[in-house]
Formats: sequence, C-alpha cells, structure tokens
Amino acid sequence: MRQRISSSSWSWSLETESYPCVLDETALRQAAETLAQREPVFADILERFGPPPLWARPPGFPTLVRIVLEQQVSLASALAAFERLQAASPGVDPADFLNFDDAELKRIGFSRQKAGYCRLLAAELVSGRLDLEELETLEDDRVRQRLVQLKGIGPWSAEIYLLMALCRPDAWPPGDLALHTAARRAFTLPQTPTSDEMGRMAEAWRPYRAVAARLLWHDYLSHKRDRD
Repeated sequence: MRQRISSSSWSWSLETESYPCVLDETALRQAAETLAQREPVFADILERFGPPPLWARPPGFPTLVRIVLEQQVSLASALAAFERLQAASPGVDPADFLNFDDAELKRIGFSRQKAGYCRLLAAELVSGRLDLEELETLEDDRVRQRLVQLKGIGPWSAEIYLLMALCRPDAWPPGDLALHTAARRAFTLPQTPTSDEMGRMAEAWRPYRAVAARLLWHDYLSHKRDRD
C-alpha cells in the first residue's frame, strides 16, 4: 500500500530514493508555498483563493472508469454517468461491470467505445493480469508504462490517475484543456498554449507539477464560480 509523506519529511523524501512520494493535505500546502516563492502567478493564486484542494480519489477500478468517462466530455456529464453506474452497481466491481450489456451501458451514459475500454479494463482485473494495488508501490514512469498499455488509457488518463488516485507530486496531464485555459488567463498569454508549450512551461515546476496543476485548476474554477 502507498505511504503518505508527512510534512516533516516532505522535502527530504523528494531528494532521496524514498519512493513513491505521495501528497497529503499538509504536503500539498507546503509544496504550493514553495511554488509561490518561485512563481509570482502562483503566489497571487494562493493569496486570492488559498491553497488548492487535494482532489484525491480512491485508487482502483471505479476511479479508472470515471477517468475514461471524463475523456473529451465535460466533468459534469462524466460525473452524472458515473453516478448512474454507481446506482446500478454499488462499489463498481469489475466482475459486475462485465455483466452489463451494451444497452444498459448506453443508458448509463457510456459510448460504445468507452464501454469497450472499460470492459477490457475489467477483464484485465478479473483475470489478474492487472494489479492496481501493485501500481501504488511503483515509481511514476513504471505506472505510466503499465497504464498506457491498456486500450483506452492514454497519457492524459494515466497522468490523471497518478495525480488524483495515487497523489504523486510530479504528475502532469498533457493536453488538459482546463489547464491550458487557466494558464492563458493566469499568465496573461496572447493565446491558449499548446500541449507542447504547456509541457515546456511545466518543466520549471518540477518536482511539483501536480501541485502546479492543482493551483491552475483552483484558479480556473474560482474564476468560473465568480462568473456564474
């Protein structure tokens, strides 16, 4: 099982071979403050809105299914489908998921393609070919390599799992539209940055890129609430 890093050992753990490092609320605040010392934009976000939420999700099959549902749709739409799935299958068990037919999954909110991805994922877990608990013990690159081998789990999905489910401090979801929109506003850029441009910007935020992502999401959502 994963081991959370206490606030007293946070800085030490990132500079040694103690691995994997896992964010908790205290470590998140401390890392955000470190980023704020480096980057005035992050300092401004912290001053106006406070520290970002951890936005942690439990590791496991349900979270991976939810991430698949979130691909290329709004978070609200994905959440509604996921909640219907939870109502139909409390606990969202992989074996139970394989019992749903196409019509049932369509009513829940799965496209044909996403239903196929999640069936393959469930089958990997039921067969024992995939062990999600083992991922919690692996370093980031090995987690990435294992997840992107699964059909329907691309780099964005793998990084979101690292960031939210495994709470790794240096995960970075490439191509995340909310991050790009937030960066354009926060850094007063002339246009929305591309995925490559965002990746280059994020290099300056290592080893806390996942914390930088949370700060930018925090800014994006805070401004969205103000507009609403």
